[in-house]
Amino acid sequence: MKKKTPGGRTLPPTRQRELLEILKARFEKHAARHLGIRWEAVQARLEANVEKLWSLNEMETSGGEPDVVGQETRTGEYVFYDCSAQSPKGRRSVCYDHAALEARKEHKPKDSATGMAAAMGIELLTEEQYRRLQQLGEFDTTTSSWVKTPSDVRELGGALFCDRRYNQVFVYHNGAESYYAARGFRGELRI
Repeated sequence: MKKKTPGGRTLPPTRQRELLEILKARFEKHAARHLGIRWEAVQARLEANVEKLWSLNEMETSGGEPDVVGQETRTGEYVFYDCSAQSPKGRRSVCYDHAALEARKEHKPKDSATGMAAAMGIELLTEEQYRRLQQLGEFDTTTSSWVKTPSDVRELGGALFCDRRYNQVFVYHNGAESYYAARGFRGELRI
């Protein structure tokens, strides 16, 4: 029997088990990303929050390779980021947000980063979170990722994205309506 989430999203029990095995294997392979955190505690939290497991599945199937990158001391929540080496393949060629998507008159991308993230139940990484991710490895060495953009920048038509080149993390700006085959977005999920 499928477990239903509050939003009506379902993940069949067989896929739940498969996903937990994938996440566990990644967790064990990249232990330096989450020192002091035990998999059993993470798994128990996941099994108690099936709607979050659904979101992790969305991250996984779109190429994000989600992994635990920490635990909030105040709330106890486990923090997952997309940890794929390059921007998730299934989330590229998208503009920044819905307003940017609507503003394009022709050659519209299939979706927007913020729209896809909302549909997946995740948040775009902030610039600070992106920099934190880069301390755990080298990510986006050939791609780039949209990051949450401050409202004052967005109101002027811009949006921010980041990448890693020359062993440095760079933050850039572009028109929010722009989209490129090598630019996607990375997300965060707290459980």
